[in-house]
This record gives sequence, structure tokens and C-alpha cells, in this order.
Amino acid sequence: MEFGGGLAAGGVRRHAEAVKAFQLLAHGQPGRFELRDVPEPRPGPGEVSVRVRACGLNRLDLWLEEGALPIPVVLPRTPGSEIAGEVVAVGNDVADWRAGDHVAVQSNLFCGKCEFCARGDESLCLNAMLLGVQCEGGFAEQVLVPARALVRLPDALDFKTAAALTLAGSTAMHMLTDRATVRSGDWVLAIGGASGVGSAAIQIARGLGARVISTGSTAAKRELALRLGAEAAVDSTDPAWPAQVRKLTGKRGADVVVEHVGGPVLEQVFNCLARGGTVVTCGATAGREPTLNLWPFFVKQQRLVGSYGRTRRDLAATLEWAATGRLQPTIDRVFPLAETGQAFAALRSRLVLGKVLVEP
Repeated sequence: MEFGGGLAAGGVRRHAEAVKAFQLLAHGQPGRFELRDVPEPRPGPGEVSVRVRACGLNRLDLWLEEGALPIPVVLPRTPGSEIAGEVVAVGNDVADWRAGDHVAVQSNLFCGKCEFCARGDESLCLNAMLLGVQCEGGFAEQVLVPARALVRLPDALDFKTAAALTLAGSTAMHMLTDRATVRSGDWVLAIGGASGVGSAAIQIARGLGARVISTGSTAAKRELALRLGAEAAVDSTDPAWPAQVRKLTGKRGADVVVEHVGGPVLEQVFNCLARGGTVVTCGATAGREPTLNLWPFFVKQQRLVGSYGRTRRDLAATLEWAATGRLQPTIDRVFPLAETGQAFAALRSRLVLGKVLVEP
């Protein structure tokens, strides 16, 4: 796989000077981490080194920590896939970027050569790599990435806001504007409104003219969903919550469901889905092999749509929405790089509201 001259694991060319990186040394719950000195990255052809100004924590980082991802991972590894920062140096063939440019990094690194990349569907890239999983990520002072993975930050956007939306926000944008169709007046159910994807989905769906219902396991999470624009937020710990969604929609059900949990939750959302409705799913935290009752599924002509990553269009649109105030992240806490382990513990506790960030 070709991602430039210095990106692949074990093949990075670097300066002798050191930068700090928070690295996973052994899998576990919690895993074994260490703040280490690593060689400063030097960009090769097609590459850019970025000074990390903020990096968000994601469920993906917990899966990496646990060793729960269905892909090989070489340790030690620097996690962190939600990066915003400024360009430090560029490879000698990179013409579009220069030192000092403010950028966000697309976390689903794409080859730029396969049939899907050629038509602008980078989320379907045949040679994709996950930033912070298959190569070094953003819980570091600097990171090396392909130049094609960069998107310029609008002038009005700060690094923390960008990092908080770069992955989760653009995932929701991809789900609602690429993988599903939301029409004005539709009912949209956003699962987990206090999560990164859920909180962005509420705002994006509202921006598209939809009426939004969300879920939350605590009163604080449900209150956050309401503040973000949901008309109602139901208690996801109540087994009857799908019936409450149907009642709220006049027994009609939701036209679109944004689902990112998997397992039993994916099964439950079909109990509150309208005829002709669409479930778009991007996660499997609660299980990867749910069951599906096919009879009502095809009789009601419903759809189940997978969604993965984002395209450059999705990321650019997310940042523009944020710059114009239509999309705002909820940032729970910001940790310094040396306390990244505490950031992992906070996310693992499932008590955070919105995003947890690390600021090198």
C-alpha cells in the first residue's frame, strides 16, 4: 500500500530531534500507555507534517486500546484520529500547502488512486488506512499525514472546534447527506444525542429541516439533546423507548434513524421506523451480529444502509457549517497531552457529554 514515502508503519523517515507522543504499548482495559520521546517526523513525497493543536478522542481509540479491532495493529502505536493543527513542513513535491496553514486531517486515509477515490468516494477506498490505528495518530506534538488528507480550516474556525467535529461531525454529515436522504418535515431519530455523532446528527438534521427525537441513558444526556435542538429525548434504559418514539411521531415512526451503537439497539430501532424509512448505521459498539426480522422489514419497504468514514466533501461541509454557526460541538473536557490516559478513562466511563479533547 502506497501512502507516501514515510507514512507506513516501520518505514517513517525522521529527523533526529524528538517530539512527545502518547503511545499504546500493550492492549487492555485499560491498556498500557507511555508518554515518550519519538523522532520528529520529516515529510517525504506527497506528505505533510502537522503540528497538532487539538485531537479528539473517539470510540475507535477505545477499541484500539482494548485490542478489539478486526485489523492487525503494530505496537507501540500513537492513537488519535481527530486532528486539527497547522502545517510544519511539506514534501518537496507538495504544492498546495505551506508552513503555517491551518488544517483538519481526514481520518480515513485514502489512496487517491483506486476506482472509488477517482470518483470522489474516498470512504469506499480499496486501500484505506485508519489514522491513529494503522499509522501514527494525533496524540502527539506532531503527526505525518498524506497531503491529500488535509482540508483547510475556514478562517472563523478554531482548532478545538475543528478537532471536535473532524471525525464525529463529518461522520454524521456523511450519514445524513450522502448515505440517507432527509427531507424537510421528516422525523429523524438520532441515537445517543450526547455522543459525538449523535450531537452532530441532531444539529445537521435540524439544519436540513427535520424534526428530531433523540435518546440518552441519563437525564443530563437527554437535557443536552434538547439543548441541541431535539424536540424530545427518550430514556434509552427504558425497554419501552421505541414505543415512546412511535407515540411522539403520532404512531407513524421515524423516517430516518441515525444509529451508531449496533447490537440490540439496531434491532430496537426497527420497532420505531416508519414505512419506507431508513436506518443508517456506522457503529457496532454493542455488538456486530444483531438479528433482523425480515417480514416487517420488506413488507414496510424499509432500508438498512451502512455508512463508513466520510469524503473530503463531507469534511469540508462539516467545517463550513461550523464556521457559519450552524453546527457546534459539545466539548466536555480538554486534557493536556501528558494526561491523555485520564482522557481515555473519562471516555471509557461513558459519563462524558459530547467530545473529549487532548491539547498537546
